[in-house]
Amino acid sequence: MRYKYMNQIKIDKILGSRRFSNYFWAAIILIGGFSFFFIGIKSYLELYFNNLFVVNNKNILFLPQGAAMTFYGMTGVLTSFFLWYTIVFNVGSGYNEFNNKTGIITIFRLGFPGKSRILKLQYKIAEIYSIKINIQDGLSPKREIYLKTKDKREIPLTKVGEPLSIQEVEQQAKDIALFLKIQLEGVK
Repeated sequence: MRYKYMNQIKIDKILGSRRFSNYFWAAIILIGGFSFFFIGIKSYLELYFNNLFVVNNKNILFLPQGAAMTFYGMTGVLTSFFLWYTIVFNVGSGYNEFNNKTGIITIFRLGFPGKSRILKLQYKIAEIYSIKINIQDGLSPKREIYLKTKDKREIPLTKVGEPLSIQEVEQQAKDIALFLKIQLEGVK
């Protein structure tokens, strides 16, 4: 009985901001931002206190290089803090649940803290017309899977981040369409 119940529910976990690439870039931007900010502030302080620091950078004047480095350093630090903020709150994570037993599809995502942190959409399987695949190659490739409702709305199911291979996207879409017993659009 348990296996029959489990075969009636399909859950796809969605990885949010806690990806290796986000950790990597948040750390690199933080180190770079602090470095730029430190050099910019150092160039300002050397206007008033000569030989204050062990590192000797007489070639960097506060105006214009030091001021620019301070600005870019602060921008880098703030950008890094934003990335760490999204990592800590795991923005974008969630799941897609396809439940043939209750006839409900649930799309659940976490957002930024506040009133609308939790996004939970529910649709009846009877309202779904098809599963649609959108594949665009080029400079910014898109490989997305959508739930297409009978009233022509398209609800994205795929995670944000690195695009999957075309075969993986097609296989995921085929699995969902087969599980829900609906048609598949966009596959050649």
